[in-house]
Amino acid sequence: MKKLLLILLCLPFITLAQLTYVPDDGFEAALINLGLDNALDDYVITSTIDTVTTLDVFGGMQGAINDLTGIEDFTNLTNLNCGGNQLTSLDVSTNLALEYLYCNDNLLTNLDVSQNIVLTQLSCGTNQLTSLDVSTNTANLFELCL
Repeated sequence: MKKLLLILLCLPFITLAQLTYVPDDGFEAALINLGLDNALDDYVITSTIDTVTTLDVFGGMQGAINDLTGIEDFTNLTNLNCGGNQLTSLDVSTNLALEYLYCNDNLLTNLDVSQNIVLTQLSCGTNQLTSLDVSTNTANLFELCL
């Protein structure tokens, strides 16, 4: 009887998947269109996105995205195209495998790529950036478009 009770108490923890919070409906709709999610509910199953290496959520194709909260759980991401949206901030500090970042045509005022030391291509023109520090990216960065 005690074993059955223990199993019943642990069952909810075994069946629940880890979720990533994605509050922007435009971003989540883009993930649904890409087959990475199936419901507009502010959450994506983390195990579905943590192996993704290329993500293209260009605004012209998917519609305007205002917030990329949740991008931090795309831990294997090497290529990100989030241009043509309405992003005012972009945190890629945990996307350590990122090699290519295209974030042109947004409303970014700040972009910190200091943790992205394997970054080879950065395109961030047509934003409202006041400064950009790429001093930690000099080993691999061969293309910078402002």
